Amino acid sequence: MLATARIPRTLWFWGLLIWTTSSAWGQSGLDQLLTAPERTNFETTSTYEEVVSFIETAAAASERLHLSSFGYSLEGRSLPLVVFGDLDDASAASIYKSGKLRVFIQANIHAGEVCGKEALLMMIRDMALGKYDDLAQELVVIMAPIYNADGNERVNLFNRPRQNGPYGGMGQRPNAQGLDLNRDHMKVKSPEARSLIGLFNEYDPHVVVDLHTTNGTRHAYHITYSTPLNPNTDRNIDSFLRDRWMKDVTATIKSRIGWDYYYYGNLPYRQGEAGWYTFDHRPRFNNNYVGLRNRMAILSEGYAYATFEERILATRYFVEEILSFASDNSKVIAQMVEVADNVDLKGSELGVRFAPHMNEASTDILMGDVYTETNPYSGATYFNRKDTVYTQTMPNYGAFEATETSRVPDTYYVDKKAADVVSSYLDTHGIAYAVVSTARSLVAEAFTITTSDVSKNEFQQIFEREINGAYAQTEVTLEPGSLIIDTNQPLARLLFYLIEPRSDDGLVDWAILDKWVEVGSIYPVFRSVE
Repeated sequence: MLATARIPRTLWFWGLLIWTTSSAWGQSGLDQLLTAPERTNFETTSTYEEVVSFIETAAAASERLHLSSFGYSLEGRSLPLVVFGDLDDASAASIYKSGKLRVFIQANIHAGEVCGKEALLMMIRDMALGKYDDLAQELVVIMAPIYNADGNERVNLFNRPRQNGPYGGMGQRPNAQGLDLNRDHMKVKSPEARSLIGLFNEYDPHVVVDLHTTNGTRHAYHITYSTPLNPNTDRNIDSFLRDRWMKDVTATIKSRIGWDYYYYGNLPYRQGEAGWYTFDHRPRFNNNYVGLRNRMAILSEGYAYATFEERILATRYFVEEILSFASDNSKVIAQMVEVADNVDLKGSELGVRFAPHMNEASTDILMGDVYTETNPYSGATYFNRKDTVYTQTMPNYGAFEATETSRVPDTYYVDKKAADVVSSYLDTHGIAYAVVSTARSLVAEAFTITTSDVSKNEFQQIFEREINGAYAQTEVTLEPGSLIIDTNQPLARLLFYLIEPRSDDGLVDWAILDKWVEVGSIYPVFRSVE
């Protein structure tokens, strides 16, 4: 149990023993509680210690704010968790007891993209001031404002130099291992990713919001966003997010603030057919991973060339409207998640390889422009958003389609020789399985490997692998210690993507099963015959 087990070990960290003193702040004192950007005319971003001090002060003044930790960074920094709601404490048990919709919001997965961190801190302060009390009737809001804690402390004036502030520098994109945490959801090689997925297993949020800052294309949107992009996502969840939730939020913000928000996209880089292209379908990315867990996922990208202050405000507005919609539709969202968990995928075809898909042949994209300025401290040139908007019509490649599929079996069987490796990943991701206690023989489909190729380029400290081959029926003997994995379980979509030999983001791709993927050998995972 993450929250309940770790609270006693981190009492010193949270300063719980001096909360009575801290409560002297009171409501009027909280009005003077400022984030680092607010204190410095938006020239700096909050350090790890400033984040911790800020949330401690806010929580000490509110019965609705509860503090915990959901894990540790590589360098041993406790990853703070702030829970807002009518609860006894921050534990998962207390949250489940409330029966309310669980919304998880994380920021700073890339520690140079800091607008989400600051927006959440401002909201946490206002939660303590009672400005969001109406949300507590339907929601429990779980917040991780500084996920990449180690990267946050590696402030450098030349990190993301083209970004419009903060001029006093910001942290780095990867964690202390040099790993991009938003590419680590399947291989889980970082302690931060293991902590995060442990949180997903423990708290099981219905909704996950991930806050970023974009760069690149000079468009005219203050926020671009994305829902899950993998076509294996439950169709009802996908259509609800696209056809209702994002349309409602976008229209409300346009009416309320006058700013334009739209789906994430970029123009082709160097080569490629003209169009508005989204990023990637693979579950190594947070929003796609969450989608394969049958949960609502929303990614936010503040526009890097807007001012730092505008990026923070734009992100805050977005989160506010997401929470407002979630509160108004809490029962519908909870029911959709429950229905998705009970879908039996046995016998269905799901994708293992994908390509960009044109979901609209002609879309009006709001483009903008920038002018260059000089950071007064580093001398580096950065881009500042011009208040200009023009429309450019282009194809919209905002989705993906499967180019290769495979059948979901009734059952997967893992040979004893690979059982320890595979089971460790099943445990990490929360996928259920059974262990064979008595030898048994059965007819199953075995995948014989005909080619096995390794990428020439290292990615995230790994040389990715792709194998080809074909399934054929054969008699299989399962020795004691082998695994049996029933696909009739809530995480069947994730299981399929993790374990299928041709998956573009599974155990084979990440070189985790390299010991057993030589040409001519049989893949050590079998599947049931129809």
